[in-house]
Amino acid sequence: MTRSTRRIGVTAVAVLAALAGSPGLAQAQQPRQAQPLSASPAGEELPPGWRISGEGAARELVWRAPKRVGMGDARVEFHADGKLLGVPDQGKDGRTFRLPLDAAGTAELTDLQAQAAGRRLDAPDDTSGKGNPRAVKPAAQLPAGAVDPGKPGSYRTVKGEYELASIRLPGLAEPVEMRGEVVAPKDATGKRPLALFLHGRHPTCYKPGAEEDINIDWPCAAGMKEIPSHRGYLRDQQLLASQGYVTVSISANGVNGQDGDLDDAGAQARSSLVRQHLARWADWAAHPEKAPAAVRKAPKADLSRVLLVGHSRGGEGVNRAAMDSLDPPPAAQDGYRGPVRWKIRGNVLIGPTIFGQNPVADVPSMTILPGCDGDVSDLQGEVFVDGTRGVSRGTALHSAVYMVGANHNYFNSEWTPGQSEAPSWDDFWEDEEERDPVCSTGTATRLTADQQHQAGATYIAAAARLFVAGDDRVRPLLDGSGKRAPSADPARVLTHAVGARRGGGLLPDGPMTVSGAKLCSAIDPDPAVACLPSDTAGGSPHFASWATERETGRRAIAMNWSAPGTPARVTPAKALSLTGSKDLTLRVFVPPNTTGTQLDVSVTDASGRRAALGRVTVDGLPGSDRTASYWAREVRVPLSAATRAGLDLRHVKSLELTPRSQSGRAWLMDAWGWAPGTPAVSAAALPRVDIGRVTVDEGDSGTRTYRVPVEISGKGKGQVRVYVIDPVTGKQTDKLVTVRPGGNPIDVPVEVKGDTLFGDDVWHTVAVKAVRDAVVGSYAGGVTVRNDDPEPAITLAPVADRVTEGGKLTWRMSASEPAAVDLYKPIRILPVTDGPELSTKDVDPQWLLDVSGEEADPERTLSAVGVWLWVGIPAGSTSVDFDIPTVGDQVAEPTESVRLALTDDDGEPLPGHPALTGTVLDAS
Repeated sequence: MTRSTRRIGVTAVAVLAALAGSPGLAQAQQPRQAQPLSASPAGEELPPGWRISGEGAARELVWRAPKRVGMGDARVEFHADGKLLGVPDQGKDGRTFRLPLDAAGTAELTDLQAQAAGRRLDAPDDTSGKGNPRAVKPAAQLPAGAVDPGKPGSYRTVKGEYELASIRLPGLAEPVEMRGEVVAPKDATGKRPLALFLHGRHPTCYKPGAEEDINIDWPCAAGMKEIPSHRGYLRDQQLLASQGYVTVSISANGVNGQDGDLDDAGAQARSSLVRQHLARWADWAAHPEKAPAAVRKAPKADLSRVLLVGHSRGGEGVNRAAMDSLDPPPAAQDGYRGPVRWKIRGNVLIGPTIFGQNPVADVPSMTILPGCDGDVSDLQGEVFVDGTRGVSRGTALHSAVYMVGANHNYFNSEWTPGQSEAPSWDDFWEDEEERDPVCSTGTATRLTADQQHQAGATYIAAAARLFVAGDDRVRPLLDGSGKRAPSADPARVLTHAVGARRGGGLLPDGPMTVSGAKLCSAIDPDPAVACLPSDTAGGSPHFASWATERETGRRAIAMNWSAPGTPARVTPAKALSLTGSKDLTLRVFVPPNTTGTQLDVSVTDASGRRAALGRVTVDGLPGSDRTASYWAREVRVPLSAATRAGLDLRHVKSLELTPRSQSGRAWLMDAWGWAPGTPAVSAAALPRVDIGRVTVDEGDSGTRTYRVPVEISGKGKGQVRVYVIDPVTGKQTDKLVTVRPGGNPIDVPVEVKGDTLFGDDVWHTVAVKAVRDAVVGSYAGGVTVRNDDPEPAITLAPVADRVTEGGKLTWRMSASEPAAVDLYKPIRILPVTDGPELSTKDVDPQWLLDVSGEEADPERTLSAVGVWLWVGIPAGSTSVDFDIPTVGDQVAEPTESVRLALTDDDGEPLPGHPALTGTVLDAS
């Protein structure tokens, strides 16, 4: 069964929203939504590869890729005029993408783009003049850490697979499989910690022997086999099992095949699936005799020590599972409603998505960022680190592990060519004209599949040893201390972190004054404000986009100097306490492929005493215009100089960074007091916010008011930021709101006016993000207003269908009554049934190029070219004329004709709409 198409849109008529009693506008983008739009004005053509198809409520914006697009974890998105239109459905051919045009408004389809994780798919990114370095030399390896978690342990291993009855999950039409690949230590005594693996979004089905016959359907059709993505982590499981862990990797094909229509891209469904498996393991620990054979072979699992490992969308899924285990989701959204009989000690996230940008602050995490990721290429997983700052207690360590030369797929052997059962591929995209100096195969920095998988297994084991086993000797491998695990060689692995024993954070997100530098915005379309303008060659994981066009408070400090010596001074509104800290640690990044940027670091206390702490050197990562390499390095300076100078470390007033390089650029993400050690983590009692969605009919008259459903659960009080957008002007507003269970300060009324005009479904949306002491589950929702009026009847009639060459053949497309939206219909030129047909040499060459992308030479009939005309009647009108301009010549020739008809999306003439003929007479 293929996925059903959910009609989408992100648009609204003028609506007021009350946020904590204040008026606002009720709309914000979310996955699979469309900005207000009407298609290009009549006479304007869409770019090559783009078209509008279908009729009435079935109108779609269609893009056909020049070659197959891999079915991966990043969402393919349509953008117009710099704004998100929505997330299209991918056809079985892997090339055709369709987005329902359920949107009302006046914006036009200008500057159309197809993107995935910020990467342009429908045309090469404009990198003219930017250039790539000719070669990138790998950096020297870091010193080895005190322990190497990549070494196998002393246990032999045993493996097996279990399969249980499928389960039903909310929002999914078909049941989801319950299948797990178990690898465990043999003959181990006592209870053993459990590591659960969840793979990401990948094709679900393939036909053996047919390389291109793969799809993401569920269930698989007859003749197709399931792709065993859950068996792709066997080497990682075997390493952990040899070290004493019980491991299980679960299958999620049933979610992958059905998540295309879900607002959260399947995060809640994956969480439910994970917790369903954990519940079974809890049952089996209590009643071993009831366990499947594969589980009975393993030692008893200790459910008080659980590590979750998620790859790609699986990363976002295990993050939500950790959240839901601490703060239960609304029952209507959840596929597991039983008790929580486990404790999640940590999450490992491999090239993850985090569309909701809602990481769990009170569960330690390690995020692997693959430097050559061609799927989730914006490396948005960095939000699992940055997004936890200041949200809760801050004792949980959140580590980012940047792996130079790793791609997205090769962490899973079932997604790796030469190792997989089904067809697989290297997800990093190659430029046919220019090899990438960092990520093309064979470069000094690109890892082989085996090197990458070994490095991944090593750092998964490092996280297990720190988060579950509590071995603090492993921490320097993960927390920015600049140590490496030799088992991961030759991979160059860099780390930074927040949390653990970091305190007194200087965060650009908060109020402060800056001199000698500027506060910049992570997400802002204004290049004067943005930390990285849109024309920057390459990107930054720190600035991965979210659901809104711009974000309030998400900032960094940008430095740009042409001579050394001018300090950048940062003064937060409230003095910082660095008491108990050993070092001052900073996360700073510089442009890729630069080396030797030097900064002197000093601090001043509230009484004006100043101390120079030392000098740091920051190098850029290997990078190109196809990588997200603007990534912060962690550097530290000791606070001993401040103590000797008599500074009051309880009240540090300002931080200064003074460039010593001749010129350069640098960005400060944050600064903290740092001390070694890994503290115990306990989750705070926090309020949880979940936004829902209701669907209503517009009605024929009158005005009705509906409200965006909001559920606030949990305990305590916290702050979230709520985003709304004016659907007419596109202006975005936001408000900081205090939330607590039992109250609903997020009150968004939506005013719906009934009418009798045909239009599109209208989506009113609100998005929310945690700021302090709060948890956000379902981050976007709203009110969907269904159009309930029939589409006007469309007819085609001649205006001037007999002309002399050089004249214009003209027809009129008419609607039986006006509509609230543009009415677009495809008109196809068909072969003539009698006499000579108009050729490519008989029409205006520019018109031919505009409508078909074809040149006049070689001469052929218009029907052979496959000309389709996409004609639209503007909203509020009842007709529009369109022309076929002909050209005159001095050659005697017979009367020629052209035949055209209204068609369906497949080019077949519509029943009851006869084909019309235009005749062109010779002028000679």
